[in-house]
Amino acid sequence: MKVIICGAGQVGWQIARHLASERNDVTVVDNNADLVRRATDSLDVQGVAGFASYPDVLERAGARDADMIIAATYSDEVNMVTCQVAHSVFSIPRKIARLRSQSYLRAIYSDLYRRDHVPIDVVISPEREVAAAALQRLSAPAAFDTERFLEGGAQLLGLVIDENCPIVNTPLRQLTDLFSTLRAVVVGVRRDGTLFAPEPEDQLFEGDSAYIMSHADDVGRTLEIFGKPNHKQERVVLIGGGNVGLMVARELESRAERVRAKVIEKNRKCAEHAAEALEKTIVLHGDGLDAALLAEANIDRADAVLCVTDDDKTNMLAAVRAKAEGCPMAIALINDPTLVPLMDPLGVDAYINPRATTVSSILRHIRHGRVRAVYSIGDAEAEVIEAEVLSTSPIAGQRVRDIQFPEGVLVGAVRKGDKVVKISGDLRIEEGDIIVIFALSEDVAEVERLLQVSIDFF
Repeated sequence: MKVIICGAGQVGWQIARHLASERNDVTVVDNNADLVRRATDSLDVQGVAGFASYPDVLERAGARDADMIIAATYSDEVNMVTCQVAHSVFSIPRKIARLRSQSYLRAIYSDLYRRDHVPIDVVISPEREVAAAALQRLSAPAAFDTERFLEGGAQLLGLVIDENCPIVNTPLRQLTDLFSTLRAVVVGVRRDGTLFAPEPEDQLFEGDSAYIMSHADDVGRTLEIFGKPNHKQERVVLIGGGNVGLMVARELESRAERVRAKVIEKNRKCAEHAAEALEKTIVLHGDGLDAALLAEANIDRADAVLCVTDDDKTNMLAAVRAKAEGCPMAIALINDPTLVPLMDPLGVDAYINPRATTVSSILRHIRHGRVRAVYSIGDAEAEVIEAEVLSTSPIAGQRVRDIQFPEGVLVGAVRKGDKVVKISGDLRIEEGDIIVIFALSEDVAEVERLLQVSIDFF
């Protein structure tokens, strides 16, 4: 597959990294020659320095025979024009654009823009993706990472193993004997900074970060078995009333179960806009680091604080201050992955990585075969892939224990028809099943080979 990626920033670089590692023909375009050089020096990609929306630049990037273009520059207008040029001049079949402006998004999602006028096949909104991720974090407050699969039938939980975990130092194979009806699988473990797919004989130790795929109905029991509380979030304080905070507050207002939310926003104009847009949510104007303002928001009575300003350090410090003032759960929006190791020492419970959520959304639309969802873990260290099993797949008709998966791959969940079934070695994978697989990044290409034979990315 020949792909042009416009924008060599964090998102574009990660997408290029994924696709290049899978032997796709990738060309990166950016008007910053240094970013292009970084991509070509560190990845097996070609690079073109120039404005992505210019036809001559796209021509040099190989647009005449490209299969897909991904417009992920920092400018919405450039991304939109790039897709238009890709369509009108080069007839590129697949066009994906990242758009941030709520004005554009409202128009597109309300069908004011038609496909023949603005030819974008897939629109990715980082703010919408981050807001959805934030709501998922709130739904499983004990998890530092979480994502739903199989249309909500299964949930990935990232849990830190502490000394109170009942199954610490227990071989994973014994979990089946101890909890015979539990529909949950430990698919990944991070230990001393290294992520791996565990073997049945492996144990979980204090300080490990475990990724568990659980049946949706068994999430509460899974959290209990791993020594984590599962309290409902009835009072939430949002620090940051921008696009992300506003989307989260609106969703909390619309839910049938009442969630009392308060928003703290430092920018007066932004605070006034949030106050006008929200009906049941109290909006406070001020600094989220101000202890007096946090006290006014009753932070000590809140179940969780969600820090979603546009500044990483503010989010981390606000989370630390909220914890110090008595809030039991703190979630921070972190763009810079180098800050993530500071979370645990600072006592921040969970984080949201906008880059990872955006990358996951884009990957969902460019994978081969019948891929339905992709979730990127860590700094692109692993992926959780949900896909339909094709009749041509080498795994169709085989039992799980007989499939020759690489060492870094584990089956996390399977849906047969409308039922999510318990994973066992005797489970037979059939054509039409929906399978969820955890794979380390170096094994993703082999997983795609096992899931399908013919390339089908449209």
